[in-house]
Order: sequence, then structure tokens, then C-alpha cells
Amino acid sequence: MSATPLLRVENLSAHFTDRRSLRDRLTRHAGSMVRAVDHVTLEVGRNEVLGLVGESGSGKTTLGRTILGLQAASLGTITFDGADITCASRSEWRALRRRMQMIFQDPFASLSPRMRVASLLTEPYRIHDTPEPDRFSASELLEMVSLSSEQGSKYPHELSGGQARRVGIARTLALRPEFIIADEPTSGLDVSAAAAILNLIQDLRREHSLTFLVITHNVNTLSYLSDRIAVMYLGRIVESGSTRTVLDNPSHPYTRALLAAVPDIEPDGTDVEQANLLTGEIPSPRNPPSGCRFRTRCAYAKPGACYELPELQEIGTDHLIACNRWPTLYDDASQ
Repeated sequence: MSATPLLRVENLSAHFTDRRSLRDRLTRHAGSMVRAVDHVTLEVGRNEVLGLVGESGSGKTTLGRTILGLQAASLGTITFDGADITCASRSEWRALRRRMQMIFQDPFASLSPRMRVASLLTEPYRIHDTPEPDRFSASELLEMVSLSSEQGSKYPHELSGGQARRVGIARTLALRPEFIIADEPTSGLDVSAAAAILNLIQDLRREHSLTFLVITHNVNTLSYLSDRIAVMYLGRIVESGSTRTVLDNPSHPYTRALLAAVPDIEPDGTDVEQANLLTGEIPSPRNPPSGCRFRTRCAYAKPGACYELPELQEIGTDHLIACNRWPTLYDDASQ
């Protein structure tokens, strides 16, 4: 990571009241408080890919939306390129949109079905009054993502999943951003299409000096794409470090459980299921467990320390873990 990170999130929380049901409205019952993101601190260096991994419901997408001002922060600060943007005004965000973009999880939902691809790609220029010399043509944007210019005449519903994903990426590149949040960039794609999208992101990163925050539940995606990994569970970061450190030496029980859920591949190509360390469903962010939020599903949980909220502590070079039972955790379990 560079000495001065491009993005720094410090002690960030995003709490909001859930939408009330009809019954709640009839009984005048207040909606539940959702603690989607809770005291998160992380950094993303310039030209770096930080992978954010966790199950659905961990708060990953909400964190990304909060960073981009699409969800209000309840607490903490967001610093981009040295400037505090936590409470940026509408006009300030308009300028920031040119520098910070998001690749949404569902490309079809983010593309208007009434517009042709060429118009979708050049629409950001009309929104931001971009001078003509600073604009790419639709054909140039399509070429950046390895699509032919003929795709510009199509409507979104005429595209395959992989093509729609590429169009979404091309639209993101139109304003020449520095920082991109990619939310589940391979979601819904088959293996070959997913691999092609990962290769495209790597190529774009190198060619345009881009910085990425990649949100995913797929650990295999991060092993190929990211420089560092942050593991998120129920609104909090539980482990972070370099990709090799986290994957080769996973230290938090949740990280170990995520990796154990990935099948091993035998030399003959067959999958071998590993031990299931992750049981039950992730609790609701409306009522998270007290103390360590993972304790209700942790194979190593014990009364006492696990009922106290753990903070991130450094256990190695650029390797942080939030577990009160570290470092005797696995020694105790083996006895």
C-alpha cells in the first residue's frame, strides 16, 4: 500500500431504521434499527485492489454505498485523496462522482431498458456536462471492455449476462474515475464468463491506474484479483491483511470457516468437500449478538471472553484480527 491511501474509512457506521411493515404502520410501531455497518476502519492504497469478503448480510454492499454517499453515515469519517467527504454537499458529490464510481451487482437493473447501449454509455456526459474533448465515443468505451461497436445499437435485454456486465463497466469508465467499487462483479456468470470479467478488471487496473474495492462472497475471486483482503461479518471487519497472508494463514474462525467451505481440487479434477465449520444462518443486523458477533456460530466460542466486543489487533505485519481468544484459540481447541 502507498504511504498515503487514496481512501480511508475510520470508525464508520451506517445505522438506519428498517422500512415498516403494514402491521407496524397500523399499530404505530417504530421500525427496527438496522446496524448494517458498525465501526469499520479500512484503507485502500492507490492502484490497489482491496477485496471485501463475507456472506450475504454482512454489510458489504451497505459499506460500499456509504463510501459513495448513496447511504448516509451514522458515525465516523470517510477520507478520499486527503479530503474528508463524510458530509460532502450535493455539489461536492457531483464533482466526486467523476472520480468515484460503482459497478453494481445486477447490471440489467442499472441499465435503462428503454435506451440503446450507445446512449447508456454516453449518458454520463450529458449528466455532468462533460466537455466534448474529454468524452470517449461509445465505440471507444465498448472497445475498452472488449465488445464490438455493433453492441451499441442493442437494448440491454438483447445482451448476455457477461455482455451486460461489460457494458456496466464501460459506463463506469466513461468519466475516467480513479476509484471503483465493484459489487459482486462475477455474480450470476458461468465460470468462463466470470474469469473473463476478472481478467478485464485486472487489465483495466493496469492500463488506467485504477483503484478497486471488490465486494464478493467468493474467496476464489479474491485469490486471483486482490492485493489485500478484509473479511466482514455482521457489520464489522474481523480480519484483514495481504491476500497471501489471509489465505495461507487464516486466523479468525470466520475466515477459516469461509475457506473451509471452498472445495479442494484433487489432481483428477474432482471436488473434495472440507469440514463444515460454518453452521446456522447469519444473525439479523437488527439484533446482532452481544460481544463477538460470530460467537453464536463459532466452533471455538467459550463463555467469558467471547461476550466482550473484540477490537482489531495486529498479529503480524499488516495482519489484523478481531478475536479475544487469540492467540490460544486453536491450541485450546486441539487439546
